[in-house]
Amino acid sequence: MKSVIKFLKTVLLVIELTIYIAYYHIDKLIFVGIIALDQYVKSQVVSTMIHHESIPIVPDFFHITYVLNPGAAFGILPYERPFLIGIGGFMLIVGALYYSRVRKKVPTAAKFGAISAASGAAANMIDRINTGYVVDMFDFRIFPVFNIADIAIVIGLTAIMYVIFFQDEKVSTNELSS
Repeated sequence: MKSVIKFLKTVLLVIELTIYIAYYHIDKLIFVGIIALDQYVKSQVVSTMIHHESIPIVPDFFHITYVLNPGAAFGILPYERPFLIGIGGFMLIVGALYYSRVRKKVPTAAKFGAISAASGAAANMIDRINTGYVVDMFDFRIFPVFNIADIAIVIGLTAIMYVIFFQDEKVSTNELSS
């Protein structure tokens, strides 16, 4: 009987900790989760495919194609690794400092948009630091090949733009600067 009670107390503690983390630290979980998923998928592509290999998922529409991108989005600024790492690091530091000041004052869509964009930028920066290239794999044949981090960046920036252009003014500039 004591072992059952001890087990139930442990289960309740785990549930309580999970709820606490999910409620108070969901932003951190999302940030780390996007980076982890992106890095996992990239590692699977690198370990199971050869460079430029393409596997048709839906022929002539969607393929998994292993591409190494030496630049930023859409291949711009190729081989500018120090610059891209520097800009990425600077943006993450500024974003972290700014986010900690305004996270409770901005609309939820903007908050999670910022988290999504920052996690995508961090995931791609990990590739740039490790290899000098960003691993891309999603190939729709009419668009440049991209990855999960790129999806997170686009979703994040779209959410932020939505808040800026379509939501009522919920946060004044005075609140953000305080």
